[in-house]
Amino acid sequence: GFRAVVRAVGADRVSFLQGMLTNDVAGLAPGAGCPALLLTIQGRVTADVRVVALGDELLLDVDVRAREGFLDALGKLIIADDVELLDAPDVALVALEGSGAGALLPETERLVSHAHVTLAVAGVTVRAQRASEVRGTGVVLHVPTSSVAAVWDALVARGARPCGLAALEARRVEVGVPRIGLDMDGGTLALEVPVEEAISTRKGCYLGQEVVARGTARGHVNRRLVGLMLEGPVPPVGAPLVRDGAECGRLTSVARSFATGGHVALGFVRREHWEPGTQLGVRYGHVVTLARVATLPLG
Repeated sequence: GFRAVVRAVGADRVSFLQGMLTNDVAGLAPGAGCPALLLTIQGRVTADVRVVALGDELLLDVDVRAREGFLDALGKLIIADDVELLDAPDVALVALEGSGAGALLPETERLVSHAHVTLAVAGVTVRAQRASEVRGTGVVLHVPTSSVAAVWDALVARGARPCGLAALEARRVEVGVPRIGLDMDGGTLALEVPVEEAISTRKGCYLGQEVVARGTARGHVNRRLVGLMLEGPVPPVGAPLVRDGAECGRLTSVARSFATGGHVALGFVRREHWEPGTQLGVRYGHVVTLARVATLPLG
């Protein structure tokens, strides 16, 4: 329930979104898809999107917390274009994660990343996209809202195990997937977060492209989202990171790691301190937790 689907319809839907999103929407044939971002003209992140190309519309899978801002930003830019952005309240998303996801849905095993196909689960027609919330092997199903329970039960009967949000969040942090509203927002430059697969380096102009191109040519940004191994009391999100008494960053996500048995985090760190192995402190109240910059994935 933390992601929602928006439908883009109209004769200009592809050309409009090609000029808005960071990835190559115009290059998608029906049955293909891609990850993308919507940026501001200053190159800052408004939303992350999974695009599904159909013959007569594009489906845009976005985080529910970014949905309103996403629709508002795009709506202001629709002037003479024949495109309409519609909610899809009759569609719910169900994700399968892990190496066994394809085996549960054999029709998806040969799909390339973000490609999709229609298939039947428990007699229900669903759309299955090869995609993952945690940069692993996964499938995201677009399911009629009225049939979610039946599809869920059928997948469990085939061997899937329900996954709590704590486990999903832990793996997201371990592999370094930034989440809108936590690790990236309207104050975050796209080049500051690990979202390279969502940005095309070959397409033409899009919203914020000049800033991305300039930062890429320069070869660096002043801060970056990194993985951190924590040691000590569990700090709150937003706590400052310090080195030699000076603030050099802040935490954005904290989770208990099922892979390491400890706690891990994501946080923004200035370029002088982001090398793996660098020891930082997390300062909050009268407590200091150690945070070691580590190479992703963290476990």
